[in-house]
Amino acid sequence: MSDFDMMDLPEQLVKKLAEMGLKDPTPIQRQAIPHALNGRDVMGLAQTGTGKTAAFGVPLVAQMLQMQGRPNPRTVRGLVLAPTRELANQIMENLKGFCEGTPLKAQMVVGGMSINPQIKRLERGVDLLVATPGRLLDLMDRRAVDLRETTFLVLDEADQMLDMGFIHDLRKIASVLPKERQTMLFSATMPKLMNEIANSYLNSPIRIEVNPPGKAADKVTQEVHFIAKAEKSKFLMELLDKHRDERALVFGRTKHGMEKLSRMLDKAGFAAGAIHGNKSQGQRDRAIAAFKSGEIKVLVATDVAARGLDIPDVKHVYNYELPNVPDSYVHRIGRTARAGKDGAAVAFCAPDEIDQLRDIQKTMGVKIPIATGRAWESVDLPAKGGKSGGKPGGGRRRGGGGGRPGGGAPGGGTPASGGPRRRRRGGGGGKPGGSQAA
Repeated sequence: MSDFDMMDLPEQLVKKLAEMGLKDPTPIQRQAIPHALNGRDVMGLAQTGTGKTAAFGVPLVAQMLQMQGRPNPRTVRGLVLAPTRELANQIMENLKGFCEGTPLKAQMVVGGMSINPQIKRLERGVDLLVATPGRLLDLMDRRAVDLRETTFLVLDEADQMLDMGFIHDLRKIASVLPKERQTMLFSATMPKLMNEIANSYLNSPIRIEVNPPGKAADKVTQEVHFIAKAEKSKFLMELLDKHRDERALVFGRTKHGMEKLSRMLDKAGFAAGAIHGNKSQGQRDRAIAAFKSGEIKVLVATDVAARGLDIPDVKHVYNYELPNVPDSYVHRIGRTARAGKDGAAVAFCAPDEIDQLRDIQKTMGVKIPIATGRAWESVDLPAKGGKSGGKPGGGRRRGGGGGRPGGGAPGGGTPASGGPRRRRRGGGGGKPGGSQAA
C-alpha cells in the first residue's frame, strides 16, 4: 500500500497514479495534497522537479470527481494558469493522465496556435482548463469562455508569470473569478511581488515550503568556467563531445544567438535542435518530442524552456550565457537532476557577465566552484568541489588579470585552444549552458 492510498483519494485515481509510476508522494505532494483535499488554499514553495504538478493536480481531480453533472456551456470548473506553452503542455499531459477513465475532460488554450478550434472546444464547457494568461484574455474578450463558475484556481510557476510581465493579466482574470473558490499557488522562488499576488488570490493559505526559495536540487553538481565570449562555442563543442550519448540542454539569452548556435552544432555533427520565441508552437513541440525520444541529444534554448520541460534523463545543463535574472539560473539547472537523479550544471562566464554571476550566487546562497580559468576580476569564488550548496574545499587563485582562456590565459590556454589546460575533476564532463530571453 502506497502513501497515496492513505490520503483518502478515489480508488480509480490511486490506481491511475500507480499506472503512471507515482507510488510514493514527494515531500511537496505529501504536504500539499491533504490540505488541498480539505479545501484549504495552498501556497507551495518548492524547487523545480519536485512533483508540483501532481501536488495540485491530484487533489483538483479528486474533488472534481465528486461534483455532479456537466459544466455549463463555455464555463470552466477548474482553471490552471501557466506562464509558457511548454509548461502548459506538461501540465496538460499530467492532468489528462489523472483524468483518464473518468468523466472529466481537460482542455488547453495557449498562444501560438489557432484560436478558432480552441473556441469550438470551449463551447460545451470544460472541467479542467490549462491556459496561458494572454490567450485566456483573448478568449474572454471574445466571450468564448466564462469564469464566473470557476471554483478551483491554480497558479503554477507564479514567479515566472511575474518575471514575464503577466501581473496585469492576472489582475484582470482575478476580477471576474468568484470570491468563493479554492486557490493554489506554486512557485520555486519568492519575489517581493509574490506577496501582492498571494494576498489578492489566496484566502488564509497554508504555506508549504519544501526547499528554501532559490536553492538548487541537491543532486546537481555545479561549476563555472571563466572564458572569453569568442571561445565559448568551441569549448561547448569540446565538452559536448565527451558525452554525445547523453541529453544536454544549452541555455542562452537571445533567440537569434541560440538559433545560430544550434545550426553551428548541427553542422559540427551534433544531433541538435532549438526552441525559442521565434519558433512556431509546432516546431517547438517537434523539437521537444525529438529530444525526449533521443532523436536529438542537444537542445539549445532561451528561457522559454527554463520551466515546463520535464525530461528525467537530462544529464547536463549548460549556461552558455548567464541569465540577467538570477532566479532563471535556478530554473535552468532545475531541468537536470529530476526525479532523484544526478545532473551536472556548467556555466560559462565572460568578462561582462561577472555581475550576473555575483547575483546568482547571492540569490542561491552558495559559491559556484571554478572549473577552469580565473576570475576576470577579484571575485570571492572557491575551488571546484562538491554538490551545490555543499562546502567547496580548498582555495584557488583569484586574479584580476582578465586573461582570456586561450593563448595567454592564466593557467595556460583554454580547453578550446590547443594549449595546456586544467582538467575539470569529477562529474564526467558536465557542460556549460546559459539562459536567455524567450
